[in-house]
Amino acid sequence: MSRLKFSANLSWLFTERPEFTQRLQGAAAAGFRAVEAAWLYDADPLALQEAQRQAGVEVVLINTPPGDVDNGDLGLGAVPGRQVDFRRGLELAVKYAKALDCSRIHLMAGRVPAGRDRAAASEEMEATFVENLKYAAGVLSKEGILGLLEPINTRITDPRYFLNTPHQGTLEGIP
Repeated sequence: MSRLKFSANLSWLFTERPEFTQRLQGAAAAGFRAVEAAWLYDADPLALQEAQRQAGVEVVLINTPPGDVDNGDLGLGAVPGRQVDFRRGLELAVKYAKALDCSRIHLMAGRVPAGRDRAAASEEMEATFVENLKYAAGVLSKEGILGLLEPINTRITDPRYFLNTPHQGTLEGIP
């Protein structure tokens, strides 16, 4: 039987180490050979690259930037009117992914805007998400990076997250 392989999510683990670069060392010291990160954009990509090299870990996944978390953002992919912000965030994620030799980016859908009913917003949000995913597919294919979708449980984890079921994640209409 082969050994199980796990990646440590450095946004949630080794948080006693204030610098993200230090968390790479923490993961390596704990025996992890791979790491992932929800958000690492407060750290300089070259400093992360050097810390990754020193730790000897593979970065297997990063998320697109969440947007303005203080104002309720948790991704921008499906948020109407935020297409430009999503594209800027995707560009930043690609920059970090390339610096870290990471071949996967989670394209965060985002939350149903505060005060909007999910059912009423669903059609517009899906159209926005499909538009942004088509754009991202073109960018990521040129870079050799795989875009990932991650439905998030709305009953426990985040009641306003747009992409919340595996079925919804199939998004018909994307070539």
